[in-house]
Amino acid sequence: MSSFPTKYIFVTGGVTSSLGKGIISASLAKLLQARGYSVTIQKFDPYINIDPGTLNPYEHGECFVTDDGAETDLDLGHYERFLNIPTSQANNVTTGRVYQSVIDKERKGDYLGKTVQVIPHITDEIKNRFRILAKSGNYNFVITEIGGTVGDIESLPYIEAVRQMKWEHGKDCLNIHLTLLPYLHTTGELKTKPTQHSVKSLLEYGVQPDILVCRSICPIDEDIRQKLARFCNVAQEAVIEAIDARTIYEVPVLMENEKLDEVVLKKLGLPTDTIPDMKSWKEFLEHLSHPKNLIRVALVGKYVELKDSYKSISESFIHAGASNDAKVEIEWIHSEDITEETVAKQFEGIRGVVVAPGFGKRGIEGKIAAIKYARENKIPFLGICLGMQCAVIEFGRNVLGFKDAHSTEMNPATSHAVIDLQEAQKKVTRMGGTMRLGSYPCSLKEGSKVQQIYHGAKEINERHRHRYEFNNEYLGDFEKAGMKAVGVHPEAGLVEIIELKDHPWFIGVQFHPEYKSTVANPHPLFVDFVKAGLQYKTPQEAVKKEKV
Repeated sequence: MSSFPTKYIFVTGGVTSSLGKGIISASLAKLLQARGYSVTIQKFDPYINIDPGTLNPYEHGECFVTDDGAETDLDLGHYERFLNIPTSQANNVTTGRVYQSVIDKERKGDYLGKTVQVIPHITDEIKNRFRILAKSGNYNFVITEIGGTVGDIESLPYIEAVRQMKWEHGKDCLNIHLTLLPYLHTTGELKTKPTQHSVKSLLEYGVQPDILVCRSICPIDEDIRQKLARFCNVAQEAVIEAIDARTIYEVPVLMENEKLDEVVLKKLGLPTDTIPDMKSWKEFLEHLSHPKNLIRVALVGKYVELKDSYKSISESFIHAGASNDAKVEIEWIHSEDITEETVAKQFEGIRGVVVAPGFGKRGIEGKIAAIKYARENKIPFLGICLGMQCAVIEFGRNVLGFKDAHSTEMNPATSHAVIDLQEAQKKVTRMGGTMRLGSYPCSLKEGSKVQQIYHGAKEINERHRHRYEFNNEYLGDFEKAGMKAVGVHPEAGLVEIIELKDHPWFIGVQFHPEYKSTVANPHPLFVDFVKAGLQYKTPQEAVKKEKV
């Protein structure tokens, strides 16, 4: 691909939030990547938190962790899943981070006694963050998603920075405005007025959108495109329909059909003669749309009311399901609702149990009851982070006989602290960004099931987000009883993976495999877990087979 100055594409939103700016950004990036360009995406969030690491999942959904240990917005997970390229701390910026950087400079005297103001100091810092990725990665395109909606008070500095970028970079800069066309059932028509007002607000801040992407529940006819083009000062071909899709993975194909990437290239003065190579993506969609099998998997967690809390896990099952020609239906089960008396009924027809990550003691006993049932009934089990720790606690209590076995996170007074705070964490007093975060190596035990799953690898790298660890003082007891440490940190000796000796598929991992699953590379743990689930016979199926 010929060299040219980096092109900056800004994706803003209007009318309402949660319209899918992240998916549109990722879809456009996928199409440009499929044409042979190098692309990256970044998310600018207007909240004042430094990062989402200390936010309750009910507030902001999942916290996605990058290789370099950044706690970021869940949209970065979409970017990685679509592009199959790791993101970093530079890909997610918050207002808190921007202001902290400016204030630190002021304290050091970098502004030489000048009055520090939103313009130019805050907007200059924002523009610097816009450009950092272009400088560090030599990308053809940097797509920047601006969180929130136009008109939000907290978003104003970002919109002003976009205006300045368009002025400074001219034809190397472009704005895509995503908006909603509401459908009125009483009149049976789509209404354009909210979009017109949204664009009017954007114009008041000095930004003319180059492309309109319009979310809708039904097709947009030519009359509506013409009306929007006329009232919003955009070309008719630049009014793009974004109709509701069955799955987010259809959106790149829908955008290709709408020629979004072609319109972008034309407006940036670039050739459009290449055709996006979407063959492998469409093959994935074919497997996703026409599964040969169906499997029900229980996901046990304490935030299941908000499914975005476990977004990367649910997406990993989509990838793994397509890889196995299967549709994975997730049964979202609240851990507080599970008891040893109810678990058998709740797990009827379930072919696999996942105990999800999290923090705090709420719902812990339900997770332990779920793990006990999966262990005793030979149901495929995957414990992630706290899920692994709960598997250790359950085994300690019910197999080793340590009746009060626990984690010191939940019970500091336990006489059997099988899970304990890392030594390095004991002096930590600040909450933000102080956990064991990011990618760490893990040595796999020769001949273990998990080594087979990782295709014979001797060492892997996975992403972490936790403070507590398996207490190695108990390692001998656990291994003697059949719970093996099959993955350890090569230098620190920390237990990263456990598996049960006498169970068809029982694995707990201290890391988060879901963060690395992509469409192009489904994570092997999820792929093999689904495979094991397809082979598992539920008690009801086993009884039916015996009768036959």
